[in-house]
Amino acid sequence: MLTAIETGHLIDKKPLQAAARKVAADQSPSGAWLIDSGTTVGSPVTYGSALATMLACRVLKAADRNAHKNSTRGAERWLGRAPIKSVSAAASVLLAGDHSLEAKSRRDECMTIIGRAQTKDGGWGPYADSPPEVFDTALALLALARAKQAAVKNRIHRGRTFLAAQQDADGGWPATTRPPGGESYAQRVSTTGWATLALLATRE
Repeated sequence: MLTAIETGHLIDKKPLQAAARKVAADQSPSGAWLIDSGTTVGSPVTYGSALATMLACRVLKAADRNAHKNSTRGAERWLGRAPIKSVSAAASVLLAGDHSLEAKSRRDECMTIIGRAQTKDGGWGPYADSPPEVFDTALALLALARAKQAAVKNRIHRGRTFLAAQQDADGGWPATTRPPGGESYAQRVSTTGWATLALLATRE
């Protein structure tokens, strides 16, 4: 629904506004949505707190920026202070799109983390020393697509090549699970969705 609103395919915001009220009710006093807070990396289904907070903030802004002003400010403050310990956290901060001067050093930190974490195969894992996974690669590519820097073109090309190599014959992608190597239909469907979004966002 959010994507349909953002791309102009859906005009009526009432369903999104109703959903946004429920989303806002789950915000913690810290300003974050503490989803799957037991891990810093999350998964394609549970997201993790950084990704969940970034996405929740986008929903609230798209639904009614003025009505949810305090909630979005709290989310932005949390994203501006949260430790960046994983590729998903770095990507989430970049996708949050804070372009203030105060945020520049934090954006640079996130870009450095993502740059260092890219593997020789072209993909990304949850951490710099982790094997590449489809979900983490998709998040990194989505973040790099927002960077609009000529220097990231090669990283994007290598990431897209990795995703293409991982695609199954039926068109989907294997599930990214935590820990890796598990079987989950829900994770597979969501992993496929994230990979598709990443390829669409980075196509030339």
